[in-house]
Amino acid sequence: MQDPRQEINARASMPLEQRRNWYSPVADIYYNARPNYPKELVDQSVGLVQLSSEASILEVGCGPGNATVAFAQFGFSMTCLEPNPDFCHLARRNCMLYPNVAIHNTSFEEWKLEEKQFNAVLAANAFHWISPEIRYAKAALALHNNGFLILLWNLTPELKYEVYQEIEEVYQAYAPSFVRYEGAEIQAETLRGFRQEVLDSGYFKELIFKQTACEVTYGINDYLKLLSTHRGLEPQAEALLFAGLREKLEKMGDSVRLSFLSAVHVARKDK
Repeated sequence: MQDPRQEINARASMPLEQRRNWYSPVADIYYNARPNYPKELVDQSVGLVQLSSEASILEVGCGPGNATVAFAQFGFSMTCLEPNPDFCHLARRNCMLYPNVAIHNTSFEEWKLEEKQFNAVLAANAFHWISPEIRYAKAALALHNNGFLILLWNLTPELKYEVYQEIEEVYQAYAPSFVRYEGAEIQAETLRGFRQEVLDSGYFKELIFKQTACEVTYGINDYLKLLSTHRGLEPQAEALLFAGLREKLEKMGDSVRLSFLSAVHVARKDK
């Protein structure tokens, strides 16, 4: 089984055009189906970096605005980069009430660097899409001296293990490459790996890490929509997988309980 962190980081090796359009078929579903970032982690990250309402934030890969709105509510001036045109459209719609937020349809790689212009660089489930050679160095250059990197994470929401055992055979039949159960221990190890990666980059120091266990309840239809946002299956295989999952899950009830770890890494620019 592949190391979850290696699998996540592998997305950075995709060609830029493939990354740009990866979520286009499920853009609306992504915004509505993915869990929100816990308010306590957003509040803690803002408190840790002591940002005033006049602070400026560069958000890398804002997606449809899942985290953008949470930070925009503080009044920050936000420059948000999103290469996917469908996500960009959604983010602009979702941030209409926040005149200090500007959404730019471009990738972090293609963005013309504005050196030392930002108090914080924010990425929510997005930094792993940027190659390691670029993400830390360019983020550091964009920051004022003593600026901060804020990385928010929601790891994969998972069924209870006993439920997963009941449906594993469906995955084996139609999507064997997707057979994986992480659990809290492996998710915590993944987050520790990301934390070490920030420090090993040499661009950031004084890293503070906050983690919380989350639970959410989904109806079966909504759960299958959530699964569709993880992408990677051919349509026919996905249809067969979802039909098999629905049959199994409906025998156990009309909803499912999911658990996952959320976390934030906050680190100060080193140079």
